[in-house]
Amino acid sequence: MIKSYKDLEVYKKSFKVAMDIFWMTRKFPKEEIYSLTSQITRSSRSISANITEGWAKRNYESVFKQHLVHSLGSCAESQTWIDFALECKYIDEKVHKKRLQSWSK
Repeated sequence: MIKSYKDLEVYKKSFKVAMDIFWMTRKFPKEEIYSLTSQITRSSRSISANITEGWAKRNYESVFKQHLVHSLGSCAESQTWIDFALECKYIDEKVHKKRLQSWSK
């Protein structure tokens, strides 16, 4: 039975992905702290944050759905930042693939 947003599998998964990204970015160059690092951590955290906010407003179905749509957008944005991290050689192909697969499971 789902009693809280924390019981939602999508929330659990999105929170884990955001934390994985947080730890991954600790290895990025310091000059990226206000650009790529900031962007990717904010967009990845926004996924679970929008799920949480939507859950709080779940009595209004259209509002709940809109927050889920925003969550999908943040997910896509995070995937793009992962692509940038690969192209900038901050992560390797193995990490890139692992991060992208974490969204598709």
